[in-house]
Amino acid sequence: MHLTFRQLKVFEAVATHLSFTRAADALFLSQPAVSMQIRQLEENVGLPLFEKLGKQVHLTEAGRELHRYGLRIASELDEVEEVLESLKGVNRGRLDIAVASTVNYFAPGALGAFSRRYPAIQLTLEVSNRKDLMRLLEKNEKDLVLMGRPPEGLQLEAEPFMDNPLVVIAAPSHPLAGRSQVALKELSDQVFLMREPGSGTRLAMEGFFQDQKLELRQGMQMTRNEAIKQGVRAGMGLGVVSIHTVELELETGRLVVLPVERFPLMRRWFIVHRKGKRLSPSATAFREFLLSGDFPWGARG
Repeated sequence: MHLTFRQLKVFEAVATHLSFTRAADALFLSQPAVSMQIRQLEENVGLPLFEKLGKQVHLTEAGRELHRYGLRIASELDEVEEVLESLKGVNRGRLDIAVASTVNYFAPGALGAFSRRYPAIQLTLEVSNRKDLMRLLEKNEKDLVLMGRPPEGLQLEAEPFMDNPLVVIAAPSHPLAGRSQVALKELSDQVFLMREPGSGTRLAMEGFFQDQKLELRQGMQMTRNEAIKQGVRAGMGLGVVSIHTVELELETGRLVVLPVERFPLMRRWFIVHRKGKRLSPSATAFREFLLSGDFPWGARG
């Protein structure tokens, strides 16, 4: 059996997207070129790797097996590239990171400061929700992931690098605004705008209310912090968000932080990667940069 790296790369793209069209777009190839590579690969393997049921593309049993080994091969090739880059030193290379949506409020500032220190390193930033970050970690697709509480069940290494205080926000016209102190039990009478299930902020919020034996009255569910802030401004309810997400609104007076008893909820931001992963010089430099606290928007937690 004779396989080429090009064929495997095309196969992995189709297997990931389960679409010849989307795989072609991702690889900057034409769809006929992708189809030809897959056809040649299937001829070399001697088995069909994909099957079409209606308009849907599915992996065959042989395709699933090849996909499993292909991911392992791709990981080994990435490690080879990292080793070779390490021989060139930290003054060049690539850094591909993913961050939680809340981290993106300060990540550009940190990346900008890092880029000024290491201008030859090419940076790639992906902003994702917690569910997608867990998938990226499971598949070992990023150099580093910056997120809140690391997920359980995966073999990971996680280091805290910054505090993440969660605060209760309200519109300036809210009846609780302007108070010097808000008792915790008063929150039971309030409606809260919520992030989607699985969100780190939502998990922390639900856990806190449960521990305090308080009722959590859930209002509208939203998938972005910006939507939460706009909803709170519109008087739709209260919100619990990271203090890092409301710097501008607090400065301009569009939102206020309520002085609620036992708040802020102190959480941490973590640098996360798969356990045993060989970090490239670029990733190692960025990790050390974050742990030093030498970047905008706060110091190490």
